[in-house]
Amino acid sequence: MIRQADEKDFNTLYEIINDAAIAYKGVIPADRWHEPYMPKNELAAQIIEGVVFYCYCDENGIAGVMGIQDRSEVNLIRHAYVRTKFRQKGIGRILLNHLISNSNKPILIGTWKAATWAITFYEKHGFSLVSEEDKTRLLKKYWSIPERQIETSVVLADGAYTILVASALLFTPTE
Repeated sequence: MIRQADEKDFNTLYEIINDAAIAYKGVIPADRWHEPYMPKNELAAQIIEGVVFYCYCDENGIAGVMGIQDRSEVNLIRHAYVRTKFRQKGIGRILLNHLISNSNKPILIGTWKAATWAITFYEKHGFSLVSEEDKTRLLKKYWSIPERQIETSVVLADGAYTILVASALLFTPTE
């Protein structure tokens, strides 16, 4: 079952994010890794900034979480994490499909360039890497992250975003 997270889920969100983020340790640049990976104050700030988390629940409780953030013309998939012991069971796919099916806007996803498993996962689900130039522009426009993280990240876009960009190029007046 998927449901929207509420206030009582905060500590569980924190626990799952930091459990699953261990996969980044030794993979992402050392200057970007810290423990906990996402401190409670940062998680609270993400929620205040509009990240709405959804939970995949089974008989054991919450097994995975994924957030979505409305950023005007697009939605961002944010903080997708599955408890280490429940990985490879389709939970990420179920959460992603739920968020996609409930979005009426193009979707963008940012992740670490070194997190090849995450990039492959999103590509399997219809997302494509944007160009380096577009990545930098999009990260600066829609995310609030440091320059160093921009350098070491990628952005993936869904088909709706690709169509939006293509049509904008077609209808841009030329001089």
